[in-house]
Amino acid sequence: MSVFQLGDKVEVLDDTICGVVISIDENEITIESDEGFELSFSAKELVKVATGDTMRISSSDISKAKAEKEQAKKRKFQTINKKERNAPKMEVDLHINQLVKSSKSMTNYEMLNIQLDTAKRQLEFAIRNRIQKVVFIHGVGEGVLKEELNTLFRRYENLKYYDAEYKKYGTGATEVYLFQNV
Repeated sequence: MSVFQLGDKVEVLDDTICGVVISIDENEITIESDEGFELSFSAKELVKVATGDTMRISSSDISKAKAEKEQAKKRKFQTINKKERNAPKMEVDLHINQLVKSSKSMTNYEMLNIQLDTAKRQLEFAIRNRIQKVVFIHGVGEGVLKEELNTLFRRYENLKYYDAEYKKYGTGATEVYLFQNV
């Protein structure tokens, strides 16, 4: 049985809403706020307030209700499976249409330079921020970008690079592993 009755003056625990109970449906109580709005709450969210000269609920009851509401809920820990743990932390798509709005008036040389500059900038970002794995998606094509990326990666001592996971990227991506303790 509900503690509340029709016509009871109530307040909402987590808000500054006051009102009068206008309907009770199991655990859902609808009130009409002082501003004239009809709002529905569960019984746990409401507290009776004094009407006239009798006090139906004490301040200790209010503090108990608030303490119950504020009790920490059990945290659920999300377990990460082995595949997700080893998944790359950062992906860089080097397809030209991802880097510029339009490549119609660009030569192949200009497109390659933009792609290499982006790759170098993202690699430097990963090194600065201690990101351990980066996947550079270059596509299959004729292999020019892939070879240029390999040349770029050879300039760095603290990394190794290899073809990325075939199942996910096919042959169009290179994964870079950055050694952190160098």
